[in-house]
Amino acid sequence: MDPGTGVRKERPKPREPAARLEKAKQRSAQQELKQRQRAEIYALNRVMTELEQQQFDSFCKQMQGSGE
Repeated sequence: MDPGTGVRKERPKPREPAARLEKAKQRSAQQELKQRQRAEIYALNRVMTELEQQQFDSFCKQMQGSGE
């Protein structure tokens, strides 16, 4: 009976590294997702800033033209 008990005790041990590996993979995937989202947000912010500047420049030209 002791060897059977020993086997039962040993079975969860191999599962622990697999569980840890799975958690590590999930963390890594989550970090990659966050990095990608952050990069997309920065890219969108850059595009929106450029568009805002273009619209502001257009507005300024319009105001100068009507002021003359």
